[in-house]
Order: sequence, then C-alpha cells, then structure tokens
Amino acid sequence: MKWTEVQEIAIQLADAHPDVDPTRVNFVDLMNWTMALPDFDDDPKRCGERILEGIQQAWIDEVA
Repeated sequence: MKWTEVQEIAIQLADAHPDVDPTRVNFVDLMNWTMALPDFDDDPKRCGERILEGIQQAWIDEVA
C-alpha cells in the first residue's frame, strides 16, 4: 500500500484504531500509524500535509 491509496489506508486505520476519533488525530500520529499498517510499504519522504489531510478526511468519512 502506498501513500496515494488514501481510501484503503483510511479503512485499515479505522479497523486498527476503532476507539479513536479521527478528527482529533494529529498528523504525526496519523503518519506513524499509517506507516505501521501491515500492508503499508512506501517512503516516508513521499508523505506531505496534503496526503495526511486526505487520509484524515477519508477516515472521518469511513466512520461517519
């Protein structure tokens, strides 16, 4: 899984952290949790604020 697979990342984060409110996650934790996902394999340097915003929004949509 790569940084561009925002929807899949959001689904896996929702499954991995069911008790977390995604609106309250800071970007440092979001990045670390994404990189810790079992299927994730991408360079941390390819991640930026826009990607993290997209992941966070997709996660919010996933649990709504």
